[in-house]
Amino acid sequence: MDAEDVKGPGPAKGPVTEEGCGCGAGREGHGGPSVRTAPAPPSFVYAIGRIDFRFPDIGVEKELAQSMRRTDTAWMTDREALCEVLTLPENRYLARQLCYVLSIQGLDTYVLVPRDPDDFALLAEAVRPSHQADAIDVVIGVRGGVAHPGHCGGLQLPVVTIDQVYSAGVSYLVQAIERPESMDAEQFDKAAGDLLNTVLNVSGNVGASDEHRALTYLMVRYPAIYRKTFAQSMDGFSLTSIDVRRSNLSGARQIMDVVFTYSSRKTDEVEKYFVPVDVTNVFPFPTGPLGTFYDHG
Repeated sequence: MDAEDVKGPGPAKGPVTEEGCGCGAGREGHGGPSVRTAPAPPSFVYAIGRIDFRFPDIGVEKELAQSMRRTDTAWMTDREALCEVLTLPENRYLARQLCYVLSIQGLDTYVLVPRDPDDFALLAEAVRPSHQADAIDVVIGVRGGVAHPGHCGGLQLPVVTIDQVYSAGVSYLVQAIERPESMDAEQFDKAAGDLLNTVLNVSGNVGASDEHRALTYLMVRYPAIYRKTFAQSMDGFSLTSIDVRRSNLSGARQIMDVVFTYSSRKTDEVEKYFVPVDVTNVFPFPTGPLGTFYDHG
């Protein structure tokens, strides 16, 4: 997402009322009754990417360099030494000074700010040596305006106030999925890894829309999808598309149907399965089990 996709408030057009409305001309005695506006709904984020850091200024960069000189980092690469120093308890003050960025598909996408200051430790631990190539980070939070130019060394991106962040390797996520005893371990791990990589490479998925949040949630918290994909592959079906659409059951709650389409490798047969996911709040959850999807229309 480009920075211009999230615009901050414009200049106030009058005194701000108790309701937070800058509509001075509309107050009683100034041309009409006061106008009350409902607060804008929060913009939630549930994204998968890689967390790294930027120096906000040269002073912080020099301070980190001095800390590295005071630490025994023999036999470490430069990146390994940096990660080691950054996570030491005595260097927490440095961890709080850095600017943390989530990159998605290699592009800097969000500036991350923890809601709880103690969570700076989680961000610092998410900065890993470059050889951990399969590591991914999951960020859950609320998106705000664009970062001030002085906050992150001139980097202007949407700011996400994080409620939760956790990190793991792709292989770890795959291994954490319960595998039926009847399934071959090597083939299951490969099928699960392929599915996760497919989702990670979905074009434009920055975890901000209802559709992308629902899909991202399933990929990191709903192992039944992996088991179904593996079972389908054993029956000669390949996963050919993933679609997300608003559920007919949506009302007061925002519910999305995530539809997985499997096509036979030998015939024109197609099978579809879906999971309904409630994305009304910051933490999505399934409202029903994985089931057969029938097109209506």
